[in-house]
Amino acid sequence: MGLMLAFAVPAVVHPATARADNPIVQTIYTADPAPLVYDGRVYLYTGHDEDSSTTYTMKEWRVWSSDDMVNWTDHGSPLDLSSFSWASNNAWAGQTVYRNGKFYWYVPMTDKSTGRMAIGVAVSDSPTGPFHDALGHPLVENGQIDPTVFIDDDGQAYLYWGNPDLWYVKLNADMTSYSGSPSKIQLTTAGFGTRTGDANRPTLFEEGPWVYKRNGLYYIVFAAKCCSEFIAYSTAPGPTGPWTYRGTVMPTQGGSFTNHPGITDFKGNSYFFYHNGALPGGSGYTRSVAVEKFSYNSDGTIPTINMTSTGAPQVGTLNPYTRQEAETIAWESGVETEPSSEGGMDVGFIENGDYIKVKGVAFGSGASSFTARVASTVGGGTVELHLGSASGTTVGRCSVPNTGDWQTWTSVSCPVSGATGTQDLYLKFTGGSGYLLNMNWWQFTAASTATAHAR
Repeated sequence: MGLMLAFAVPAVVHPATARADNPIVQTIYTADPAPLVYDGRVYLYTGHDEDSSTTYTMKEWRVWSSDDMVNWTDHGSPLDLSSFSWASNNAWAGQTVYRNGKFYWYVPMTDKSTGRMAIGVAVSDSPTGPFHDALGHPLVENGQIDPTVFIDDDGQAYLYWGNPDLWYVKLNADMTSYSGSPSKIQLTTAGFGTRTGDANRPTLFEEGPWVYKRNGLYYIVFAAKCCSEFIAYSTAPGPTGPWTYRGTVMPTQGGSFTNHPGITDFKGNSYFFYHNGALPGGSGYTRSVAVEKFSYNSDGTIPTINMTSTGAPQVGTLNPYTRQEAETIAWESGVETEPSSEGGMDVGFIENGDYIKVKGVAFGSGASSFTARVASTVGGGTVELHLGSASGTTVGRCSVPNTGDWQTWTSVSCPVSGATGTQDLYLKFTGGSGYLLNMNWWQFTAASTATAHAR
């Protein structure tokens, strides 16, 4: 099982302990979060630190989404190094933006012909892909990293990137070409703070810029100083400056010597995404994405934000009476995800005692039954439905048959009793030894609906 086995032990030893909701992804290590709000959901684009990495071993990018900030759906990897014929390695921090009906994902990687870091751009008609290389060659290449894109109110788009410098270029409306030449933003101590002890880097700017505009003010949030990094920010009256250093957003903390900001507004709230080393085995090379809700000060300044294990509060509830992907998860123990033969992802590598937590499930007046799409090469696995915790009240049990293959799917149903109100739902998997089953999706039937049909 690898990464997530470490969670099974405390869950068994302390079954009543409430599980944390940060980091927001526990099935793999994630880094460098870049949120995008589109059509009522937050899409989160991340890097993927490979298990047991002792350097930045990153081969692909991943996508997640949520409509409530706590239950995150895994959309897999619609973009990786093999998507770019000119790239060799280092799938590092990128960002996706939406324009004119398309999604543009700007990502840095090593150009195999030069050995230097370059920035490519991939395009898709969907926020979850598939993405493909828009150009067949780098968009820009000067050996520096961490692209971020900002589209101003007048429609002019800017690409910023850099470490150790801070560069920008004006993108054309097609988002895959630019006008003029890349320019350096002058890094002054007034604009980016004072670094001590490094004559070659007089300012705090290190890497990971994130640029946006709010109430007429331009913000650049960035990873500051190295190492360990903290998150700082500056503001300006225009998209290229002059910048004024404003101070710390997130102090150094969290078990990773790097950090990377991503800020967005969603459903009337402001959110700060970052990464740390909080998962078992976590480090500066095996990082995990987390999120905090925050409020700007009245003068537009950003308050100091600290890392927590509780994360952002839920916005709204989850509807159990519509199909929910099994890979929509607030917290999990033991499971992993994989591509499904029916499309999207499924939850697999499930063993006895593993579970999935789904937060804030609105059962209302009650559910009468539960249906799950499952596959297995063994018999005897059971999906137990618990409320409140993995050992909480059991409201249903569904047996899973041998379907003949891990990707041969069938739907199983079972009665449900006692699932009312808004509850945290735990899908707990029990059975013998070894892998028990895969799950693609699940759905409850409301008791009132069943009664109405009976009439």
